[in-house]
This record gives sequence, structure tokens and C-alpha cells, in this order.
Amino acid sequence: MVRVVFTPSGLSADVDTGISVLDVARQLGVDLDSVCGGRGICGRCQVTPTNGSFPKWGLTVSPDALSSVGPTETNYRGRRPLREENRLGCSATVISDVVIDVPAESQVHRQVVRKNVDLTGVVVDPVVTLAFVELGENLNGESAVELLSAQIKLQHGLTVSVDRRVFATLVSITQKAKGELTVALRSGVVIGAWSGFVDVVYGIAVDIGSTTIAAHLCDLGTGEVLATGGRMNPQIRFGEDLMSRVSYVMMNPGGDRELTAAVRSALDELIGELVAEAEIQRDRVAEIVLVGNPVMHHLLLGYDPVPLGQSPFTLATSRPVEGSAKELDLDLVFASFYVGPCIAGHVGADTTAAMLSEGPHRSAQWQLLVDVGTNAEIVLGSAERSFAASSPTGPAFEGAQLTCGQRATAGAIERVRIDPTTLEPRFKVIGSELWSDEPGFDESVAKTGVTGICGSGIIEVIAEMYLAGVIDTDGVVNGANADRTARVVADGRTFTYVLHTVDGGAGDQRRVVVSQNDVRAIQLAKAALRAGIDLLMEHADVREVHDIRLAGAFGAHISPVHALVLGLVPDGPASGVKSVGNAAGGGAVRALLSKSLRVELEKAARSVTKIETATEPRFQELFVHAMAFPHAVAPTPYLAKEVTLPERRSSNDGSSTRRRRGGRPTPGPQPETP
Repeated sequence: MVRVVFTPSGLSADVDTGISVLDVARQLGVDLDSVCGGRGICGRCQVTPTNGSFPKWGLTVSPDALSSVGPTETNYRGRRPLREENRLGCSATVISDVVIDVPAESQVHRQVVRKNVDLTGVVVDPVVTLAFVELGENLNGESAVELLSAQIKLQHGLTVSVDRRVFATLVSITQKAKGELTVALRSGVVIGAWSGFVDVVYGIAVDIGSTTIAAHLCDLGTGEVLATGGRMNPQIRFGEDLMSRVSYVMMNPGGDRELTAAVRSALDELIGELVAEAEIQRDRVAEIVLVGNPVMHHLLLGYDPVPLGQSPFTLATSRPVEGSAKELDLDLVFASFYVGPCIAGHVGADTTAAMLSEGPHRSAQWQLLVDVGTNAEIVLGSAERSFAASSPTGPAFEGAQLTCGQRATAGAIERVRIDPTTLEPRFKVIGSELWSDEPGFDESVAKTGVTGICGSGIIEVIAEMYLAGVIDTDGVVNGANADRTARVVADGRTFTYVLHTVDGGAGDQRRVVVSQNDVRAIQLAKAALRAGIDLLMEHADVREVHDIRLAGAFGAHISPVHALVLGLVPDGPASGVKSVGNAAGGGAVRALLSKSLRVELEKAARSVTKIETATEPRFQELFVHAMAFPHAVAPTPYLAKEVTLPERRSSNDGSSTRRRRGGRPTPGPQPETP
């Protein structure tokens, strides 16, 4: 028997050698496409085998873990080209332990990258401008560069230099255009040239997340967003979270180059999709702004990320980085790149971009900005001062490593309500506007089915389980409810809540459930986030925050009330908790369109006080308090106005808190994770 692990799902199995990758995927329910039924015709079952050391699964994978390329793959001529690094899942068979990535284009239910951009109040202040130039006759025999510089000075009153990237094409352009051409100017430098008259030049803003990459193509003159696209970050096959990827680099010589090549290749492909959608040529893209967390920042730029995996979490640089897009292996003839500034070893350019978008540093009152992802970045700020930190929440908020968790694709449960009397649930799934108890629901999800629970669904179902009494304040599933409803079932020494049962026909049934371990995973994630928030509030000496903004692809879909029920954020008016979408992407677009906003971005980054949660002595105590629902010691008067909270009972001693000297509540003993 050998071990097969699929990413990004994390599904795995021990199988006999000789079985095809497609057959293993089918047995496990891995989301791997195949139209031709495994005959090697359609090319939809392409997978990417990986090798090296994978401590997460205790595997070392050799390059010959799959069978050698056979005639089916050699002779394949389908419409979907077989990439050099890929194998056909129907043809490749398992020889030894292997980790296999299922790329986004091979998945039936592809990622829904729901990242929007808000440009309210942005005034375009172009970083790149255009100048039309008539060169005339070269009577003095000057070089093309000298002639161009002289004519720009004469016709536009500008003293410029010419970037080397323009040298190679300048003579041919001037000859083809009979002396008439348009140049792109950036900070007094000619960075691009086109024959004839050109009046539009474009730029791209990119948010490189650990899970997804989102990009927007814009008209640099008008600020109009012409195309938006997104794709999964291919680095996910090296590790779902940031530290897993750093570990991969540490364990595999040259692993940093693999990760760098993967993200750059995906970025270049995404650029191709954007320019195709906008129906423009690549050479008309003159600027690209990129933001990301520190690990993504370092891997994109080719910097060693290992120092970010250990205290004191040292950045190679916190300053903005600029250069030619060619340096990042991007097929952009003239484009320059700008990578935003970072704040600290775990608070990166995506956070500074989110600050630019939401403006805590401009706010008259305290604003709490939280970008919720596999690593949560937190900013607490006002016009007077700002604090920032990060918390290692892990991938649970995005549905990963949960019993029925999945990413936000069609068929995933995203909204949940539980009747506190009957404990019966109703829910909505991505791709349908109907609740599960409404007429026509089954027909509306017939194509996708009900496949699992995504991040926003996980938040709601656990909050609803608490409100309905299915779990107590310590997060323990109450087994006594098994006598009331078939929804609560024994699961070894603990209990599980059954959210939905999928009837596959012929007696085949699959349940969508929330287990005790799922509740624990969310508790750990939300406690890490809340402890980081509470730590910043202590440093700022702030007791309440009435302006809380949840950012990121996941944060954009969290219900404010359910976030308060879980204690994900401090108690406050529900109306003050807002989902702001992809604030990092919005900030990247703002920096793309405005020189003055780049100046603001850099100034804001320099003004932030950095708090390192890993070395703060108070963090552990705050973490323990935050494990309870909504919180072990913090009062919740605002939340009590929104929902009927259950009596705070502990699974240990019948009450959620004990009193100590002075009357201050202290948490009861915390149960071990079952």
C-alpha cells in the first residue's frame, strides 16, 4: 500500500500500486474533471505531481512516484493542451507515495474568486503619462535616443532620459511611423514607445493572496476598471498556509525558486486573461502594482522567506520595491512594477494597501480593520496613531481541514439558520438564491448538488449551533440533544451535528456535518484572531470600537451578527461591523491610479506601531479567554440587543465563569479537544 494525497483538498488514501490517479480521485470524491470517461481524449483530468519532502503528511516523494509517460499521453492531441509539468490522471498510475495537485482548470467546481474593488473618492493622478512626438528629419545624424530626448524637450518642455528597455525597438518604431510616435513617461523616464498616435495606456493591480490571486486591469488615464480576474495561487500545492510553504523551502533545496516560479507563472497567465478580456495588446500595459503578505512578497520578488518563519521574523526590506516587469518573468514589454511597503514580518503590503482603501489612519474615531484569511492581519488606527499585528488563524475559516469544509464554489453552503426549538436547519448554497426549505430548492441545485460548507457557512452554522443550544459556551456539542433530534448523533466519544444528508441513490447517502473537532478548529482560529485584536486594544488603551471592517475574500461574506456571536470581533453595534470586500485589491488599484496615494500609502506604513503577537506575554491569556463563545470574560451588551443569547453554561461545572477575589470573572477549566 502507498499513500496518495491530493491538494488543495487535502484528501488522502492508502491504495494499492498500479491504480490510476483518476480512479483514486473518484474513490475519494476529489474534484477532478473528466468528460471522456478516462479514455485519454478530453484532457480535462490533468494533474500536477509534486516531489520532495512534505512534513505535514510525513511523506518524501520521489520523481518516479507515478508511472512513466505512456503512449496515451504521448499521442494525446485533445483541445486542451497537456502542459509539460502535468500528467493525465486517467493514464498515470501510482507507483509510490505521492502528492498530487489538482489545478483550478481541472476542477469541475472552480474557485469563485469573489473580490470586488471600491474606488470611491479616487482622483486619478497618473503614474504613467503619454506624449506624442514628431521626430522630423535627423539632420545631425544623432542616435535615436538623443533625437527623441531632444524632441520631447522641444515639443513638451520635458527633460527626460530613455530606459534601456526602449532601446531595442526605438529605431524600428521611428522608421515604421515615419517619425511620429507616442512615448510613455514615468518619473521623467521614457519607458515605452509605440508608432503613431496612442491615447490610452493601461495598468494592472494585483493582490497576491496565499489562497487566491485577484487582479484588475485599468485605464491609467480615466481610472476605469476594464477587466477583473482571479485564480487559485498554485503555491497551495506546496502548503495550504504560509508556514507550510516556508517549511517546504527549508526542507527542499531550491524550493524557494519553485515557489517563485509558480506564482510568477500564474501571474503572467492571469495577465494574459485580462488583456484578452479587454481586447488589448500586452505591450500597452505600462504599470503593474502588486501587494501581498510578507511571504508572498518575498517569494514574488525572489527573496528568501525562511527568516519570516522564525523569530524575530526579519523582512528583507519593508520599503516599496520597483523595477521592470521583465525582472519578475512577466511577458510585458514596457511595464514597470511597484510592490507596496510592508509593516512587519507578518504584516505585509496587502495590509498597507487595505489601509489605503479603508483609511484607519485618516479616521477621526478608532477603526478596526481585519483582513481575515489563513493569516489574519489586524490594524487598529485613527488619525492620531495606528497599531498593527497578525494572528495565525490557519485555514479553518476558509473551510480547509474541516470534515465537510470546502472553498467557496458552487454548491457550498454559505448561509445557515437553526430553529432553537426543533434544532432543524435551513441553509443557502452558492449558486442558488433559495433557502433549502423553499419550493424549487432541489431543482435549483440539481447541477451542483450540496457539496460542503464554505467559510462564511462555517461561521454561521457554529454561531447558530451556539444560539440554539447545540453547543455550549465552551464549544462542546451537547450529547443530550441526541434525545431531542436525529440531527445530533454520536461520533465516537463526542457528538456531531448533521446539517444535510445527500441522497446519492441506490442507498448511497453522504452527510454534510459539523463535528466536535470542526468546532474546536474554529474556536482555535477565532481565539487567535480575537486575542490579536484584544492585544492591540490594550496597547491603544481602547475599550470599544464602533467601526469594525472585515476585509478579504472570506471577510467580505461574514454576517456581522454571527461574527459577534462567535466573538470573532469585540462587542459593539452590529451596524458598525461592515464587510468591505477585497480592501487590499482596492488599495492596490488606488496606488496604481494615483502618485499622491502612493505617497500616502508609504507614509501610513511608516507610521504604524508594530505589535508582535508571538513575543507578547499577554497573548496566551487573551487567547484562552477568547476560546469561549462569545468570550469568557468580556461583556456583550450590544450583542444582547440583537439576539437572544443562551444562558452561559460550561460543559465542566454548569456555569461559564467562576468569581475570584474582587468579583472579576475568570474562565472555568477549558476542556481538552476530544
